[in-house]
Amino acid sequence: MTLAKSAVEAYVGLGSNLEDSVDHVNRARQEIAALPGVVEIAFSPLYRSLPVGPQDQPDYVNAVLRISTELEPLVLLRELQQIENQHGRLRNVRWGARTLDLDVLLYAQQSINEPDLVVPHPELSKRAFVLYPLADVASSDLQIPGLDSLSQLLAACPPDGLRKITV
Repeated sequence: MTLAKSAVEAYVGLGSNLEDSVDHVNRARQEIAALPGVVEIAFSPLYRSLPVGPQDQPDYVNAVLRISTELEPLVLLRELQQIENQHGRLRNVRWGARTLDLDVLLYAQQSINEPDLVVPHPELSKRAFVLYPLADVASSDLQIPGLDSLSQLLAACPPDGLRKITV
């Protein structure tokens, strides 16, 4: 496992809409925080959102996890993909239903454009189910590399049926 020279802050998006979605998201939170070189800083409330893509699927449960990590970006991605696989993630249909979806949303203030990883996440600015939980764990003046401040992105992105879940 490759460690970065020093710890950086990163944000991970979590989503699920199959089986017990709340349980998948909560267990993934614990599994990410248990990774060597990762420390949880904050976890957003859970949100329920409408699916993106095919509409013949259940609503999603979404959250954002703010971490400090010593893992390099691609190593973090691979670890997240292993967690998805342990939760039975299948990649059959683009934007299809899934037991667990984990995305590296932000990694320090880096812009990354690799075949397997694009950071900031390419759809981040358009997705209420990412921006609103992100705002729960980040400063509103957080600058999203190549885009704008989080507060400006929020102002341009209505909640579109997004609602907090009370458990």
